[in-house]
Amino acid sequence: MTDTVLAAKKKRSFWVRLGRNMRQHPLLYLMIAPVILYFLLYHYYPMYGLSISFFDYVPTKGITGSKFVGLKHFREFLEDPYFFRTMRNTLVINLQLLLFGFPIPILFAILLNELRSARLRRVTQTVTYMPHFISTVVICGMMLDFCAENGFITTAICRLTGMKPVNLFSRASMFQPLYVAMCVWQEFGWDSIIYYAALTGIAQELYEAAEIDGANRWNRIIHISLPGISQTVVILLIMRIGNMMTLGWDKILLLYNPMTYETSDVISTYVYRLGLTNFQYSFATAVGFFNSVINFVLLILANTVSNRLSNTGLW
Repeated sequence: MTDTVLAAKKKRSFWVRLGRNMRQHPLLYLMIAPVILYFLLYHYYPMYGLSISFFDYVPTKGITGSKFVGLKHFREFLEDPYFFRTMRNTLVINLQLLLFGFPIPILFAILLNELRSARLRRVTQTVTYMPHFISTVVICGMMLDFCAENGFITTAICRLTGMKPVNLFSRASMFQPLYVAMCVWQEFGWDSIIYYAALTGIAQELYEAAEIDGANRWNRIIHISLPGISQTVVILLIMRIGNMMTLGWDKILLLYNPMTYETSDVISTYVYRLGLTNFQYSFATAVGFFNSVINFVLLILANTVSNRLSNTGLW
């Protein structure tokens, strides 16, 4: 029997099993239908719009009526004087978020797990979760006020360093540390939820047996807690690396100004200015497409390395 026939049989058997499963569990498939519909409408259908990166797109003519130019806009981006700046800033900020924003939720979850008082744990969780639910506009407004010439962050830094009071967001060198600190503060409590959930799934008998054998708290963390959540950490790390070229434009757009473009202008804000402000739709789409391809390559590489080193991966 040829490989083609075998492949056809497997394909046919898959659809037969799927149909049988749907008849047996209709409510489960009904529950997942909105999720599938969401991804189809907001993630897969918009991919058609990526084709305008290969055209000199004119809204009144549509995609098919616009002139096909091939890789013209991709070449323009690579030759653009701002190409290196936006790529550098995007990578540097993401690396800082990976270096500080990724391990802090893990450490915080471990500390929560070590708290003996359930009431103190709940209060701590509530306090650290709250910034995640504050509007981005409010968070950025708070940061601008705190870092103003008479803001408390500015005042604290001036007292520690003897620096003259100045608006911190008017200095290009201060933008990235302030932005990373704001993101870590806003999200570390929320990001710790999945790690804390993984820790609560570890059998308590392991901790009790280790304690009987004389292991102190530090030893229990090293030999039980961390190995117990290692797969969760690896999976989230792969997903984080797969988004290394993605950086939300909203916070940066609310915080940056022409004086800090040198260190704050990233790919997403660059695309926003070109696509919506300057109406260069095709060029902006080409930049976004280029960004997505790099993210995809990074995801594949991270998953491959993880599978070889730890036998853990997304697939």
